Amino acid sequence: MPTVPDGRRYYAIGDIHGRLDLYEAMIAAIEDEIARAPGFDCRIVLLGDLVDRGPDSAGVVERTRRWQQTRKVRVLAGNHEEMFLAAFQKPEALRHFIKHGGFETLLSYGFTTRQLAELPLEDLFEALPQIVGQSTRDYIAGFETMIRAGDYVFVHAGVDPSRPLAEQTRSDLLWIRERFLRHEGPLEKVVVHGHTIFDRVMDCGNRIGIDTGAFRSGVLTALVLEGDQRRILQARIADDGTAQVFHGDRAQ
Repeated sequence: MPTVPDGRRYYAIGDIHGRLDLYEAMIAAIEDEIARAPGFDCRIVLLGDLVDRGPDSAGVVERTRRWQQTRKVRVLAGNHEEMFLAAFQKPEALRHFIKHGGFETLLSYGFTTRQLAELPLEDLFEALPQIVGQSTRDYIAGFETMIRAGDYVFVHAGVDPSRPLAEQTRSDLLWIRERFLRHEGPLEKVVVHGHTIFDRVMDCGNRIGIDTGAFRSGVLTALVLEGDQRRILQARIADDGTAQVFHGDRAQ
């Protein structure tokens, strides 16, 4: 059985996509668990795509910065962070970003619906650096691409099965899909990833996909690794409208 180093517990959280409500519930549940396990070295890994599509990308980014002040939280870059940063480079990249979930992100940073609908693209491009400050851009640009933990490796999208981990490209780590998902043989380590949405956690032996589509399903998933054990936490909106965390895969 694959293991993580003795005395450590890892919480890997899938694609948040602006769902601050689910993220806050997940943080509270994880902090409660950590408080009840004082002997463990607990580490959190966010698998990327903090931004876009959901209603509060700005809130998710800032909440992550605050959490890092009190906890060992490492953040992987997702393809949506890459599109966000590219939007500051040229207007056409901004157009692409807005079309693929960035509309909601820009609203969360203070643009109005009317501005996004009526302003020419060049004017939006000019205003963007004033709305999203340099410190935020630098912070997002510092996200990692790969994190190793014992027999596991955390990445956003997956890995190129034909290359060793040491030779992976940033593009594949953030964007790969079919070549990785179709691969059925063993990999150098068990790959824990997001990027591709599944109705339920996809444990295929060589990889574990935990993106349960929080922005549209209302289910945010975390994989907990300790020794040779694995378990699932899921934050979802309960019938009374509050965000609650459940043990196990209850995505359906």
